[in-house]
Amino acid sequence: MGSFSAHDPAQPTILTVPGLGGSGPSHWQTLWESARPDTVRVELGMWTTPHRNAWVTKLDQAICAAQAPVILAAHSLGCLAVAWWAELTRQPYGWPVAGALLVAPADVDRRGAQPDLKAFEPTPLSPLPFPSIVVASRDDPWIDIERAHSLAVAWGSHFVDAGEQGHLNAASGIGWWSEGQELLDRVIHASGDRRGRPRPPGDARSILAVNATEAAQVHYLGERA
Repeated sequence: MGSFSAHDPAQPTILTVPGLGGSGPSHWQTLWESARPDTVRVELGMWTTPHRNAWVTKLDQAICAAQAPVILAAHSLGCLAVAWWAELTRQPYGWPVAGALLVAPADVDRRGAQPDLKAFEPTPLSPLPFPSIVVASRDDPWIDIERAHSLAVAWGSHFVDAGEQGHLNAASGIGWWSEGQELLDRVIHASGDRRGRPRPPGDARSILAVNATEAAQVHYLGERA
């Protein structure tokens, strides 16, 4: 893996990491990229025939090229690329990736998963070296909610149950996905202080647990976490 650029205490760069097939014009990732000057897509390539090592290499190159702390906003198979990147690089806690929003991770280990997904098995289960939130839907055809929760536990991520919203993509009708923006902002807040220094893991977990999980579940389900 590449070497990392020097620490920059500026606002983090948001890198979106799409899944199988990329993200179309109505996907929340694309809309965020168009509206937020701090947000850039990682061009993983091979969108319809993904290769794990190629995707991890592209992700590593994008992270190393970023001139600020990085927050990853991944969707579906992109979440697995993030998990594999973390597994293979073993970065220090909170740098260069300072946090991640992991949305609707694909279950590459499930029986009957298509070959393009199986190329990413087995799912890495090591704790991620940065604060993170996993968001999952109760009727996602790509992963059962219980499996998504178990991945969040293994990765050390805070888990948000988004109710019944399919694969949390353009077909879900969520558009700009303002709730996701709120979760992203919470990850940014948990990732570092005003000087850009990574927060201690315990402090980051407290910020995510109290503010992100409860606020999101109140929004989606009308109940406290």
